Amino acid sequence: MAKVTNVLLVGVGGQGTILATRVLAGVLMQEGYDVKMSEVHGMSQRGGSVVTFVRYGDKVNSPLVEKATADLILAFEKLEALRYLPYLKPEGTLVVNDLAILPAPVLLGKAEYPYNALDILGQKVKDLVVVDAAKLAEEKTGNARTQNIVLLGALAKRLGIAPGTWEKAVSENVPPQTVDANLKAFWAGWDRGQV
Repeated sequence: MAKVTNVLLVGVGGQGTILATRVLAGVLMQEGYDVKMSEVHGMSQRGGSVVTFVRYGDKVNSPLVEKATADLILAFEKLEALRYLPYLKPEGTLVVNDLAILPAPVLLGKAEYPYNALDILGQKVKDLVVVDAAKLAEEKTGNARTQNIVLLGALAKRLGIAPGTWEKAVSENVPPQTVDANLKAFWAGWDRGQV
């Protein structure tokens, strides 16, 4: 049976999760993989969860990733990392942004945010990469909006695909006036994505 790699990208509406997924899928197709992807939006325009499933390999039949089968999860926010952690296989990799976005129930005082999320993730995930993407984006590009590309860079280092392919895909998917900033953001993440 041909190997299929399962990736989840999870975040909150407005964080650039879909753009990062588009770049990832473009890179994988450029490398000749069969790629299937699916998006799920939960009130994403109002800060709800956004999750995309990306599966790639020689032959992929379905875009959906079952629980405990994800090889990689890229989480744009800590609570979303906890929410989708059941999808990660035991030896899988979790790259998580050190960022808390308070959901409506927390803002209304009806729930508490798990501020110890990184401690919980550290206890449950063997291969955990924590990235302060907002800080890196500000330092390298002067624009925190590029943090999605910082995170993509951290994930990219784990996929064994030539950096030039990533640069091309990032350049083709972001607005022309932001290419330089997004490439700087990508390399900041690449340097942070431990292997």
